[in-house]
Amino acid sequence: MSSTLDRAEIEAIPRTGLAIGPEERAAVLRVMASGMIAQGPEVAAFETEFASTVDGRPSVAVNSGTSALLLGLLALGIGPGDEVVVPSFTFAATANAVVLTGAEPVFVDIEPQHFGVAPDAVSAAIGSRTAAIVAVHLYGHPVADELARIAGAHGLAFVEDAAQAHLATAGGRPVGTFGDLAAFSFYPTKNMTSGEGGMVVCADEATARRVRLLRNQGMEQRYANEIVGYNARMTDLHAAIGRVQLRRLPGWTAERRRNAKYLTDTLACLTTPDELGLPRVADGVAPAWHQYTVRVPGRDGVLRSLDERGVPTGVYYPTPCHRLPAYDLHLDLPETAAAAAQVLSVPVHQALTGSQLERVALGLAGAVRA
Repeated sequence: MSSTLDRAEIEAIPRTGLAIGPEERAAVLRVMASGMIAQGPEVAAFETEFASTVDGRPSVAVNSGTSALLLGLLALGIGPGDEVVVPSFTFAATANAVVLTGAEPVFVDIEPQHFGVAPDAVSAAIGSRTAAIVAVHLYGHPVADELARIAGAHGLAFVEDAAQAHLATAGGRPVGTFGDLAAFSFYPTKNMTSGEGGMVVCADEATARRVRLLRNQGMEQRYANEIVGYNARMTDLHAAIGRVQLRRLPGWTAERRRNAKYLTDTLACLTTPDELGLPRVADGVAPAWHQYTVRVPGRDGVLRSLDERGVPTGVYYPTPCHRLPAYDLHLDLPETAAAAAQVLSVPVHQALTGSQLERVALGLAGAVRA
C-alpha cells in the first residue's frame, strides 16, 4: 500500500461513527406531527428503554451529559464545603460539574494501563471534607470496581462518569451499575446520540426523584415547586432520536469491538512496544471502545504523518484539567502528564469499511516508523 494517497482517498475515512438515517428522521417527524415537542411520552419511553441496559436502574433523561453529572451530584447532596476526588486526565466537564455544585474538585493521578483514576491516589486524597469519588470510564474502558470498594469503605458517594462507556461491562456487570449514580452523554461524537442529551442512572428511586425535580425547575407537578431547580429537560425530539439509536447500539458496539481487535492484532504484528503502546483491556472487561487510544513517543511527528496518509486522529486530552486556565493548579501528577504528552486516538467506530480499517492500521504503523 502506498504511503501517499490521492485527495479522494484521504477524505474517505470518517472521523466519527455518527449515523443519522431514515429511522431517526421518521422518528423526529412523528414527534413533530404529534404536537408534543417538549419533554413528554418519548422521553419517558427513552428512560424506560435505557434502564434496560443498566439492570433496570431508574434513569432520568436530561439535556446534556454535563447536566447529568451536575444534577446527579446535587441530588446526592454534594455542595459547598465538600471535596470530590476526580481524575485530572479527563474532559473538563467532569471537574466543571463539581465546581458548579459549589464543591471543590481534588485532582488525582491516573494508572497508566487503562487511563483510569489510580486507586492508591484516590485513597491518599481522601480527607475530612471528602464527600464523593468520581471515576471516568475513559475511552470506554470500565475502571469502577476497586474504586467502588474504596468509596464504600469510607462512606463516600461513588459516581461514574460513563459519558464514553455505553454498554461497556466489567465482571459481567454493565457500566452504570457500580455506583450511587452514573452520568451518560448522547453528544453527537459519542457511541450513540440523541442530537444532544444525557442520562442520569440512579441506584435508588429517591435519588432519581431528586434528579427529576432538579431538571424541571424543582417541580413534578405543575406550579408546585418543591425545591429550586434548573431547566435541564430533554425534548421529545431528542428522545425520539435516542430511542432509535439505542436499538442500534448493540450492533454498533459489537462492530467497534471487532474493529478494535483487528487494530490491536495488526499493530502488534507491525510495531514494537517501544514504538507504539497499544491499548490494554483488563481481565473480565468488555470496553465500549469509544476511542482507540495508543501511546506514541514523538507524537507531533506521527500526527503529521497520519494526516498526510489520510488517517483522522484526535488527542484526548492534550491539557490535563488541573493545568487548564480555569483551574491553573501546579500539581505533581506524573502519569497524567505522560498520558497528555503521548496519547493519540484513531478511528475504531462502526462506520469504517474493511479497507478503511486496514488503512488506519497500516497508516498508524507506517507513521510511527517514518
